[in-house]
Amino acid sequence: MSDSYLNAIGTAVPPHRLPQARIAEFMASALNFDEIGRRRLRALYRSTRIDYRHTVLPDYGRQPGEFEFYPNTPDLEPFPTVSQRMAVFRREALPLAVRAVKACLKPLALTTATGFDEPEDDEPDYTSITHLITVSCTGMYAPGLDIDLINALGMPTTVQRTAINFMGCYGAFNGLKTADTICRAFPDARVLVVCVELCTLHFQKKPDDDFLLSNALFADGAAAVLVEATPRTDGPSLALRSFFCDLYPDGAADMAWHVADFGFEMTLSSYIPKLVRQGIGALVERLLAHAGLDREAVNLYAMHPGGKAILEAIEQALGLSSPNNRFAYDVLREYGNMSSATVLFVLEKLLAELTPADAGRSVLSCAFGPGLTLESAVMEVVF
Repeated sequence: MSDSYLNAIGTAVPPHRLPQARIAEFMASALNFDEIGRRRLRALYRSTRIDYRHTVLPDYGRQPGEFEFYPNTPDLEPFPTVSQRMAVFRREALPLAVRAVKACLKPLALTTATGFDEPEDDEPDYTSITHLITVSCTGMYAPGLDIDLINALGMPTTVQRTAINFMGCYGAFNGLKTADTICRAFPDARVLVVCVELCTLHFQKKPDDDFLLSNALFADGAAAVLVEATPRTDGPSLALRSFFCDLYPDGAADMAWHVADFGFEMTLSSYIPKLVRQGIGALVERLLAHAGLDREAVNLYAMHPGGKAILEAIEQALGLSSPNNRFAYDVLREYGNMSSATVLFVLEKLLAELTPADAGRSVLSCAFGPGLTLESAVMEVVF
């Protein structure tokens, strides 16, 4: 059975780019912290190694009285409901997804190798897409984002659609696995996987440690990838060699994602890095055995930057150095954690640095989410 290939990646972020320190001040005011609480919160935000995050909500960079989404009241009451947050998701997710798809497809050589033709207006011909997979854990509606994308981009109404929802930060792996299965079964398939996450819609005005940490990490972003049964001929592709998933039940209570009355609530305990450190070594060994590789065969890494502590735990468990994880650290610093889209941002950075000399090198990629779920993949650089 032939491999499938990740042939292009495109990413997009909302226009509101805010320094981490500015978001910390918004959160401290919203939580009505005293000076001691503010100092502690600032220290938490500095420790994340995040410089900037993007959001669809300008309020995080504004003063009370200037808010558009949150009430202009001292305590932000009445606090926005799930319905209000989902209305913003429905309004903002589509244009962000469209930008990611265009960023994915427009740079392609648009040759017969990919099946795309370039019209006179320099817009890709989206009618070549046969399958569409959408991924999100931060919003949903029906008719959903998949149908909206088909209508917005002029894809055929016969495109086969799959929606992967509420899986958290590892959702992109399920999208890639589904695309891989489709391409192996249908060699003429051209599968578009689109991850859209608007995490900042779900700010929780509670002083619990779980919420303080999640408020400090998560951001908004979208990523799209094209998966086909043949590699592109004008640049690097990533052959999707092997996937492996496992559960670490001891962490089920430490990472969770629930729909509450005032947004989606993330449980994210400080024990997660310890659990990742305990579980990832065995996961990687089983993944590599499944792929017929040993540890020495892997020399490129695209880890999901769930946070600084998680990246450090991965390094300790696998014997890596920070430079091995540089693509993940770059994404964390520039964007924060954008849930399922984040690992695709990391892969985009990795792809941008590849040269023909990298052909044949193996890439290890991992992400973690509720369960505690550990998802992983081995890919091979193809030129």
